[in-house]
Amino acid sequence: MANLNKVMLIGNLTRDPELRVTPKGTAICQFSLAVNRKFKDESGGEREEVTYVDIEAWSKQGETIAKYCTKGRPLFVEGRLRLDQWEDKTTKEKRSRMKVVLENFQFLGSGRGDGAAPGGGEGGEARTYAPRASSAPKPAAPPAAQENLDEDVPF
Repeated sequence: MANLNKVMLIGNLTRDPELRVTPKGTAICQFSLAVNRKFKDESGGEREEVTYVDIEAWSKQGETIAKYCTKGRPLFVEGRLRLDQWEDKTTKEKRSRMKVVLENFQFLGSGRGDGAAPGGGEGGEARTYAPRASSAPKPAAPPAAQENLDEDVPF
């Protein structure tokens, strides 16, 4: 059976991102997105519903978001759902919270805080940030494989 845990959201930051660093030096950026949905109710009137989603970004992506994003900034986020569970220390009740762990993101709008439309409108630019592939150097081919390359070609 196949599994899929993928979330894609476009929304506006509800507050300035909070950047923390783990004892080992890894950056964690936490922020929240407000995602709006407009629809018509049973009577035909137009309504709007807002969903607030907690987002967690790690490492370089978290640092980038904390550096360039502020409250109100439109942002495209791609990630996965994670359920955090814990026991409340005071009430001893089990608690839980669903959040999105960021995997990729894209700036939307102009970034000047002028309420630019999502999707890079009003002359803004869009940039996509994805995790980098392993930066470990690739092993070199053995010296014998590097010699006589022309002799291995069949034509």
